[in-house]
Amino acid sequence: MRIGIDLGGTKTEAILMDVAGRIQARRRRPTPVDAGYDAILSAICELVGELERSAGQECRVGIGTPGALSARDNTLKNSNTVCMNGRLIQTDLEERLNRRLLIENDANCFALSEALDGAAEGYGMVFGVIMGTGVGGGLVHQRILHPGPQHIAGEWGHNILVPHGRQCYCGRRGCVETYLSGAGLTWTWREITGGTEAPPPEQIAALAVAGDPDAGRVMREFLRQFGAALSVVVNILDPDAVVIGGGLSNIGSLYTEGREHLAQYVFNDELRTPILKNRHGDSSGVRGAAQLWPPNEA
Repeated sequence: MRIGIDLGGTKTEAILMDVAGRIQARRRRPTPVDAGYDAILSAICELVGELERSAGQECRVGIGTPGALSARDNTLKNSNTVCMNGRLIQTDLEERLNRRLLIENDANCFALSEALDGAAEGYGMVFGVIMGTGVGGGLVHQRILHPGPQHIAGEWGHNILVPHGRQCYCGRRGCVETYLSGAGLTWTWREITGGTEAPPPEQIAALAVAGDPDAGRVMREFLRQFGAALSVVVNILDPDAVVIGGGLSNIGSLYTEGREHLAQYVFNDELRTPILKNRHGDSSGVRGAAQLWPPNEA
């Protein structure tokens, strides 16, 4: 049996998965960000304890978290749960739970889940895309996650899309994340319409489908930027499939007009790469965390 934990900024989800990939139990609770680092570790350990009591045995534990472990000193970096940055989360949790753990970036966990038994099952090179609060990605080749020696493989969200463009929290300007995240789409609405109040991203997409001219202009620019940004990845990796997750994955035009824009930017006479919607929805990340451990090691 394997336990997967998806450590989010607002909630932490944990599942118990059997060797066949079936979820046997699930727990969710708010992430105690305001209480700080130690409280978050305690919450994780409590969830592990609850699921192990349900399983009746000690389990392998995999954790997906925003950010990644530094290759230099093994501390967490680039997490939007900022109290976790610079901390030895893996070492500290291993000491508390008295066992080895596996920890990966949450987008990597998403990509692994969708490549193993999700929408991209059966494809060789899979690029998993997260478009939601932020923009991230992960790379899986022949069912094996490739985080890279610096633990940044797939991080297309911090490539520059617009030179000298919007200010990003990472300190740079014009990052993909500032245009293709939920907040980025809201930003585009305000720039194009001049309005200060923007509808939620899903409503902007629905208004465009219904023929609203402002929403139509916003979505055309958003989808053009999607094609331009993703083409860099496709030109370099030539993946067998791209699978999209996160809240914006529910925008249907990504898979039609978005793919058409991608085809215009890709350095080829055609685009064969399928753009797939995720199969496991909000559970992809937590499933991938559990699947960091192969079944034969569970």
